[in-house]
Amino acid sequence: MSDLHARSGSVCELCANPENLHAFPVPPDSDNSAEQSLLLCDICEEQINNPQSVDVNHWRCLNDSMWSQVPAVQVMAWRMLTRLSAEGWPQELLDMMYLDDETLAWAKATGEGQSDDDAVVHKDSNGAVLSAGDTVTLIKDLDVKGTSFVAKRGTAVRNISLVQSNPEHIEGRVNGTQIVILTKFVKRAN
Repeated sequence: MSDLHARSGSVCELCANPENLHAFPVPPDSDNSAEQSLLLCDICEEQINNPQSVDVNHWRCLNDSMWSQVPAVQVMAWRMLTRLSAEGWPQELLDMMYLDDETLAWAKATGEGQSDDDAVVHKDSNGAVLSAGDTVTLIKDLDVKGTSFVAKRGTAVRNISLVQSNPEHIEGRVNGTQIVILTKFVKRAN
């Protein structure tokens, strides 16, 4: 515990709250070492463990803590940003975040995840499987709700993200605006 206090300066490693701090072993396989744990306040721990109690605005603190050089902090920041990505701003932070391969594998290994059989599969108009980070091309002009522009056929959408709750939706940036696109209107670029 003293290692965590020294590393963090005795504040929560996610939100910088100095009160009610304790060690939090990062699931699923933490060995309770300082390298696989972080110092959290009661507020952060409650919201991590009980997704229904999440206050989205509390997690704006990740704008700072996501840049930590500590892998355990990076993992929890990535997991919370991923959980909240539908809010918009967390997805923008995720798009900026870089994790090395080992840390990203740890972040994805939540211990509560879906089995491969339950995983949502996103397919383009030709049936090709889409992955996060792919580039797709629009096959139809699309009116973008809430804006005054039309996303033109042939537009390349780079670095897409997948909407985990719906296999027919992906997200990407067109004309600098993050939009949701139906998979039936795209084809994966080669």
